[in-house]
Amino acid sequence: QVQLVESGGGLVQPGGSLRLSCAASGIMFSMFTMGWYRQAPGKERELVASIDSSSRTIYADSVKGRFTISRDNGKITVYLEMNSLKPEDTAVYYCNARLVPSVYYWGQGTQVTVSS
Repeated sequence: QVQLVESGGGLVQPGGSLRLSCAASGIMFSMFTMGWYRQAPGKERELVASIDSSSRTIYADSVKGRFTISRDNGKITVYLEMNSLKPEDTAVYYCNARLVPSVYYWGQGTQVTVSS
């Protein structure tokens, strides 16, 4: 059974930092491209960042220079370090594991709220 369990969300003031974690089980983690997506109220889910099996990364323009995605294959975990957070970063953040376009899994999501 595949499980992706996110943690690390919460309430933070503008300019603050959070680190999200996604612990995976039931997959050959090192083979998967891991991604973080987010969905704000009334908006579509969007890619925030991804890291493939060779640790090549992709970032949305809106988070470049502020967010860093990383993976630890030994701990079967992917991280999203978020700095200089803005109110517009408020969303539910979802972990995604993708092997090929037709084989992918989602976590349950973790809420990130940036507000003073």
